[in-house]
Amino acid sequence: MNLQVNQGQVAWQAAAAACQAAVLHAEANGWRINVAVVDRGGNLMSFLRMSGAFIHSIDIAIDKAYTAASFGFPTKDWMAAIGHDEGMKLGFSAQPRLIVFGGGLPIRVAGDGSEWCGGIGVSGASEAQDEACARAGLAALGLTG
Repeated sequence: MNLQVNQGQVAWQAAAAACQAAVLHAEANGWRINVAVVDRGGNLMSFLRMSGAFIHSIDIAIDKAYTAASFGFPTKDWMAAIGHDEGMKLGFSAQPRLIVFGGGLPIRVAGDGSEWCGGIGVSGASEAQDEACARAGLAALGLTG
């Protein structure tokens, strides 16, 4: 089975494995989540929804993955990047699919990690718990976030 993340692409097997690992981490902790993996273009590669996870969190998980894949950094870093610029806060918050709180991580190309090729997003638990699940998904691929 190809669980490699290289050449700027996420193999479908890697996307599925990352989602499964995130769900297993949530299950072990008693959390209910939705998890999505997208490629660098934001196209959905894999998605899992745990029974009882919030329905509205489906789109949030996908959009967290999309945001992380679009910009190449964790979604929780957005507010620090914006700082105290109220105009940017208002402008970015009006953008569809842009998530500015934790739970979305870029998927970095195996090797030096300077290039990213997708994103993983988790929603349904707290911000920190969502990010822990996303990190578990990356860890299953031998990657860090």
